[in-house]
Amino acid sequence: MDNLDYGIIGNCRSAALISKTGSIDWCCLPEFDSPSVFAKLLDEKIGGSFEINVDDSYEITQKYEQYTSILITSFKSGSDHFEIHDFMPRYRKEEKKYHSPPELVRYFKYISGKPRFSVLYDPKLEYAMGKTETFIKKDFIASLTHDVKFDTVFLYTSFDKESVVNSAEVELNQDEFMLMGYNEKLLLPTTERAYLELQNTKVYWLNWSNLTPTYKKYNEEISRSA
Repeated sequence: MDNLDYGIIGNCRSAALISKTGSIDWCCLPEFDSPSVFAKLLDEKIGGSFEINVDDSYEITQKYEQYTSILITSFKSGSDHFEIHDFMPRYRKEEKKYHSPPELVRYFKYISGKPRFSVLYDPKLEYAMGKTETFIKKDFIASLTHDVKFDTVFLYTSFDKESVVNSAEVELNQDEFMLMGYNEKLLLPTTERAYLELQNTKVYWLNWSNLTPTYKKYNEEISRSA
């Protein structure tokens, strides 16, 4: 564990750690204290990760959407440019009740050009103590293990599922999404619904930050920690 320079996303139910290159190297679902889905942070060989891989010509930068817990990773090579907006949905549904599902969303925002990348989707359930198998289904990609105990996660995406599973290079020419969740969805996710989840989550965090007092010193650091 030589590097702890990670961004964090969460929804008060669980959290994920994301590297400077956009790799999810730690995530537990459905709760903070659940067994890991990705644990490359602890073991690079078998821990599992969710990576976005580009060639060396790309400049990769990272920032938070201001006053939110939405992490934006930018990939740019000349005119080829896209962003990934990573978040875990959370927003108010009704008085004192919140939508906070055990899932994370990767929203791919197309900026310009013909950006190309590949995805390494490599979940290793139950702390990678047993074999995790991944299967392509009609509406999602299912990953499961039953060596230690039965566990599963589901990946919904607008990308070609074969390309995702096989880490094939893809070209981005419009907004796309990936949603990894602990439960199978009754209402199938779409790019439009993922965008709505992003905006609802953004509003939640902006309202939360607005309730935080401001300080003359270290205000930015205090606001980020809140």
